[in-house]
Amino acid sequence: MAQVNTFPNSPGQQQQNYMRDTVRATKKLTDEQMMDTLRKKEDKKKDTVIFSSKFIKVTNEHLLADSTQVFALDTGLVNFENYNPLYQVRSPRIGLGSTGLAQRPLLFEPSKTLGFDIGQHSFDPYLLNPSDILYYRARVAYTNLYLANGGRTEQIFKLVHTQNIKPNWNLGLNFNDIGSRGYYKRQNVSEIGAGIFSWYESKNKRYNMLANVIFNTIKAPENGSILNDTVFTKSSSVFSKTDLDTRLQTSSDAITTRGIYIKQFYYLGRIDNMRKGSDTSKVLPTNRVGYTFYYGSQQYKFLQNEPDTYRVFPDYYYSANVSRDSLNVKHLQNEFTYSFYLRGKSSSFVKNELKVDLGLSSDVYHYTQNVMDSIVNNFGQKILKTDRKADETLQNITLKGKLGYRFSDRVGLDADFQQVAVGYNFGDFLYDVKLNLSGGKKAGRILLEAYSQSNRAPFVYTNWISNHYIFTSYDFNKQKTTSLAFNYINDKLQFDLKAEYFLINDYLYFTAQPGGADAHPAQASSPISLLKVSVGKNLTWRRWHFDNYVVYQKTDNQGILRTPEVYTYSSLYYSKLLFNVLNSNIGFNVRYNTTYTAPSYAVGLAQFYNGPDVTFSSYPVASVFAKATLFRTNLFVQYDYANQGLFSQGFYTVNRYPMFDHLLKFGVSWTFYN
Repeated sequence: MAQVNTFPNSPGQQQQNYMRDTVRATKKLTDEQMMDTLRKKEDKKKDTVIFSSKFIKVTNEHLLADSTQVFALDTGLVNFENYNPLYQVRSPRIGLGSTGLAQRPLLFEPSKTLGFDIGQHSFDPYLLNPSDILYYRARVAYTNLYLANGGRTEQIFKLVHTQNIKPNWNLGLNFNDIGSRGYYKRQNVSEIGAGIFSWYESKNKRYNMLANVIFNTIKAPENGSILNDTVFTKSSSVFSKTDLDTRLQTSSDAITTRGIYIKQFYYLGRIDNMRKGSDTSKVLPTNRVGYTFYYGSQQYKFLQNEPDTYRVFPDYYYSANVSRDSLNVKHLQNEFTYSFYLRGKSSSFVKNELKVDLGLSSDVYHYTQNVMDSIVNNFGQKILKTDRKADETLQNITLKGKLGYRFSDRVGLDADFQQVAVGYNFGDFLYDVKLNLSGGKKAGRILLEAYSQSNRAPFVYTNWISNHYIFTSYDFNKQKTTSLAFNYINDKLQFDLKAEYFLINDYLYFTAQPGGADAHPAQASSPISLLKVSVGKNLTWRRWHFDNYVVYQKTDNQGILRTPEVYTYSSLYYSKLLFNVLNSNIGFNVRYNTTYTAPSYAVGLAQFYNGPDVTFSSYPVASVFAKATLFRTNLFVQYDYANQGLFSQGFYTVNRYPMFDHLLKFGVSWTFYN
């Protein structure tokens, strides 16, 4: 740490020292320099320092999009018991009955992505992606160990470790593991996501590099659902649900992804600094150039080694008893960006600021598809062997532009334009405009948004080749989505309201013949409208808390968009500090959605489709929990689906696939600073 002969009140000016020659006046230390000093004292054992979360700051790629900024680490208990990726409060999902198996959103959640899309998203919540990585400024080594456990039925483990190997260079590791046996036979999954990440920032704050290497592997069995379709009726006597027979005994999905991601950006010209001297200072450039490199591979496999006794599949093209379907996709991306900012030289940088981003992205894809087919060898014998059915290279060149203007600290306009100019997805676009209106802490803020999107049909709709499903003769129009949204947020009142309207032309989906299992892609012949209104409100009275979230959505084509009209989540809990050290919450939460026509699931295709018109009864699902913070440890104990047997013996969200049973779970999050 450098020191100069300056007085604290005269930074940067050399002053004559009238004290003894051996004494030097030092500059007042910033928060970052003070943290470095404390760390050095700890290393030299000259002082005792109690490290805490204030030594760790965090950010992500999105927050670094137009400036360098970090935020405090979140160590609170809010939604700590809602750990499962399938049952997030504001993004609930339906699936095949257990964590780690195929899933899809319960509510209408359109994707706002552009370009080449494989169309396989049934396992997305379990994958670790470059956009999920958090980057840290860790003045001391930071480790977090997380475990959620429901016995052998459900197990989730996560590890994060990071530390600064230099004051301006951070290195870290992510490791996620799902190893659940499930509630029924052949629901045992093995899913691992691992990543190494790094953030380097030059000493002059002008150059930044974000890098990560990610690996995912998912092994999920496909049991075709259980044979007993009356498992939740009173007349059904089941001793152990794990002994119930299933329609498939050896089939499974396997997904593997690998990727290396490097993003670099450099600030040219003048740079400004908000909250200078603070460990959460914000560096704002006036010119910025960036380059992003990504190379990754994705492999999807479906394995079957058994006869289709119970007609799970519609038919077969190559083998009645053996499937070795695979799709391999390699993706190379190079993206170049340039940004410039116009703002005044005063400290109020958020006022009268213009920001323009220009970008060019080149994406190259190479895919191969293989199946197990009967081939005559050199000896004239007919054998089963892997046969390549497709091998092709695709390319997209996408033009990107962003415009942002801050009229004041209360009014801001942002526009995002993306257009595929050349390649496989030629003509696809995404135009998105947002207007921010802030009335202060008491009045809250309003966000108005409008976007229009056009996308070519995903790969699985038009180029799919497998043993049980081949879709190569379909020619669909591009799906077009237009949306308007109004969002009001008041943090002081703990209230938010969002109203969204969607108009979808040429909607793409999967369907089947009445009562059949022959899932195939289809396109709506007429436009579909959907209105979605979401309200969140938290109430507090003394130590009591009542958190609520309600969604109402209405479509003019419920037969195609199979989602409930109403979804609610409520959590009532009592908060108290026990024994002067244990910050605890005790209460329960309840989830509920109205009835809807349940989708079906196509094994071997990993797609949810509109199958038989089956509507299941719907009842609340309640859980009782207790959670607490003890020093650097967060804990929870939860009895999930505590009301099973009160209204019903169980429930379905997907045709033929029963959901989870009541289960006692516990979770712990250990944090270490050293």
